[in-house]
Amino acid sequence: MANFLDTIFNPWLGPVLNLPPFWAIMIVSAGITLLITIVYKYTTNQSEMKQIKEDLKKYQKEMRKEKDPKKMMATQKKALDLNMKYMMSSFKSTLYTFIPIIIIFAWLNSHIAYYPLYPDKEFTVTAKFAEGAKGNISLTAIPELYIDEKTKEIQGNEVKWILKGQAGEYKLVFDYNTEEYEHNILITTERNYLIPEKPIKDSKLKLIIIGNEKVHPFGKTFNLFGWYPGWLATYIILSLVFSTLFRKLFKVY
Repeated sequence: MANFLDTIFNPWLGPVLNLPPFWAIMIVSAGITLLITIVYKYTTNQSEMKQIKEDLKKYQKEMRKEKDPKKMMATQKKALDLNMKYMMSSFKSTLYTFIPIIIIFAWLNSHIAYYPLYPDKEFTVTAKFAEGAKGNISLTAIPELYIDEKTKEIQGNEVKWILKGQAGEYKLVFDYNTEEYEHNILITTERNYLIPEKPIKDSKLKLIIIGNEKVHPFGKTFNLFGWYPGWLATYIILSLVFSTLFRKLFKVY
């Protein structure tokens, strides 16, 4: 799936991956939001949408002034009906853009959610276990990688290794009791990686985590009450800003 998406998007979106994550996300967000705005403008009846918005504002003013509960409820019903009409009119344009945007998001998630594992730079591999799990687990790599200790005893609920190697794709093999699990990793200088986390079912080994560092486009100094926005949250924040800007610029209702 990732290779298929790369074939589609790398030729025309690939260059933005060479930029710092914030700027890459900002450019993609601006492009997608512009596309959505243009599609919305030309797949909706803008005269009707403008009239609906004006009527909604009128009803809101009436509800603030109205003191009679019955009249207020009647006005509120009119406003709700208009809101529903507005949403249904907008739905058509959403259908045109929904699937292409989901596909672009899948491509972004495979390139910009994490930093890659770099050649000759140490990274961690963690195996997380259910409460009370005991025994030993061993880790090997095909082709061979440097692994600090290939076999470790489970202490607490996790086991952690430190690995390092040359550029290339590797298969990690985890042997736990009579069970064997595999997880592929990619070491590269390019903005690319394989999915870092692999959940395990029907085993006391619950999760394999590769130590790709998460991307925080605003930087680690910026946080909202201890929350550091990732790529998707950053995209949403920027798209809201661009949506407001483009709607005013193109007079979209």
